[in-house]
Amino acid sequence: MQQSDFVPLHLHTEYSLLDGAIKIDELIDQASTYNMPALAITDHGNLFGVIDFYKKATKRSIKPIIGCEVYVAPNSRFDRTKTNIENGISEEASFHLILLAKDNTGYKNLTTLVTKAYLEGFYYKPRIDKDLLKQYSDGLIGLTACLKGEVPYYLQCGQIEKAREAALQYKHILGPENFFFEIQNNGMAEQEDVNKKLIEISNEIHVPIVATNDCHYLRKEDARAHDILLCIQTGKTIKDVKRLRMTTEEFYFKSLNEMKHAFREIPEAILNTRMIAERCNVNLVLGHSMLPKSDPQNG
Repeated sequence: MQQSDFVPLHLHTEYSLLDGAIKIDELIDQASTYNMPALAITDHGNLFGVIDFYKKATKRSIKPIIGCEVYVAPNSRFDRTKTNIENGISEEASFHLILLAKDNTGYKNLTTLVTKAYLEGFYYKPRIDKDLLKQYSDGLIGLTACLKGEVPYYLQCGQIEKAREAALQYKHILGPENFFFEIQNNGMAEQEDVNKKLIEISNEIHVPIVATNDCHYLRKEDARAHDILLCIQTGKTIKDVKRLRMTTEEFYFKSLNEMKHAFREIPEAILNTRMIAERCNVNLVLGHSMLPKSDPQNG
């Protein structure tokens, strides 16, 4: 069977606590069934599942792509105040950004960013800022993330110039070959509108497009179980119509055929997932070699 041209680059496992509902063993099984050459996990703000994922994917001859959906403070990571959403700042005091490690330098920088996000930038969520990203950008690829990403957020607000400015900032920080506009097909009207605007701006400022599905659960029928998980996270009940919830059942792990159909009008968005995957080659040395060597004098 020919390998899939689509590689998932935005995916949340059970380590996206009370948000992701994908177990790594089942994920690897499904990726193998779909004959995917590579696969990324991008849990919210952490790298908890990386070693388990890396070992199991490698064992099944699937290239593991190590990533994280980080939270980016709108100003300084040391700022612990919220800014009014009408001034162009998300109500959670952070924006989302997908970061993928291209190599071992990128993996080291990603672990540093995530660590500093907890130790220096924590405010509701573990946050980095653009100054920190500038210091540790080497070896990383960035995607604009979901509707809570900075560029998509400004586009939803009709602030096209701010979206363009933010995109150029990330392009400068990460490098023009390492920054991509992320489009999704999840049945949400606001997402469709943002997709169109991203494609328009893409042509203006020369930022390539990549397709993802922002997977939060493995199968479509798992949507209800995921909804219950979100209720636990937010302390709400299923009957609460105002609770945090996904408005469609499309955030599952889709096959190549499903993704090709969803993005049939922009096939390069699918091909770019494979291109990005080919550029990501982290090689971790696992086992006893990871442990610190003992001091001979102290045993």
